[in-house]
Amino acid sequence: MDLNAVQALIAEDMQAVDTLIKTRLHSEVALVNQLGHYIVHSGGKRLRPMLHLLCARAAGYEGQHHHALAAIIEFIHTATLLHDDVVDGSSLRRGQDTANALFGNEASVLVGDFLYSRAFEMMVEIGEMRVMDILSHATNTIAEGEVMQLMNVHDADTTEENYLNVIHCKTAKLFEAAGQLGAVIQGAPAEQEQALSDYGMYLGSAFQLIDDVLDYSASSEDIGKNIGDDLAEGKPTLPLIYTMRYGTPEQAVLVRTAIESGGLEQIDAVMEAVESTGAIQYTADSARQAADKAIAALQVLPDSKYREALQTLAEFSVNRSF
Repeated sequence: MDLNAVQALIAEDMQAVDTLIKTRLHSEVALVNQLGHYIVHSGGKRLRPMLHLLCARAAGYEGQHHHALAAIIEFIHTATLLHDDVVDGSSLRRGQDTANALFGNEASVLVGDFLYSRAFEMMVEIGEMRVMDILSHATNTIAEGEVMQLMNVHDADTTEENYLNVIHCKTAKLFEAAGQLGAVIQGAPAEQEQALSDYGMYLGSAFQLIDDVLDYSASSEDIGKNIGDDLAEGKPTLPLIYTMRYGTPEQAVLVRTAIESGGLEQIDAVMEAVESTGAIQYTADSARQAADKAIAALQVLPDSKYREALQTLAEFSVNRSF
């Protein structure tokens, strides 16, 4: 099974989610509609909603709540993107101008708030306290992860352990919630709920680690954002942390200076150092290990085309070039 087959498998579910997103995105305030539609329909992979739908189906769910939850998860994710781009001062995402570049920081922050609050309105409508508990906790953890990342900016002493904790909170937590909720709405056994939660967490970690790899080994056209964005913002990602630890003293100083000062003045030298020390391969290997753990977690689920699709999604997370 490949990614196209996965998408075909849940095409009907995804169409229902897209329809729901368009309906619930509506506001009487014109700017909310305009900016909200721009960011939600700007070419994202919809990986998190896809993950939730597949997990629900793999757990045997045949109701309708998975559509609403997939839309909620996408709204929460989109809100974080709007806020992220403002904090980072980003100008390019998914190969297009960021919302803040087009509409301004103020509008982006406020529409992000709208999406968060709309997501919580939809959670209440589902009427399940465990759903509220899992998603509210996930949203809170994501916010903490964002703050931790902010604290790490320009900090060249950030450890690998600290960085992995940040990506678990900032990125993997919503994947984890998406997986867990697939089991929760089905009322699946605790073992399956834990397995789908673990699957989501490991998948999210793998996904972020490959993003780190692509930031130093792909092109802007492939990944849809400016190469070296993380370095320009002074973010110590895993390839940089590894290079400082295992590179030559000169390479360590080069990377440390780049993190502490930000900017792209030394981008070519930094990319050469990251490549020559094996930092790219180390980060890719770390992502592979996370993906393997995600796949292993699925073994407690009954065999099905949906479980196979989840395994394909894990493979895609580490083999992608965008």
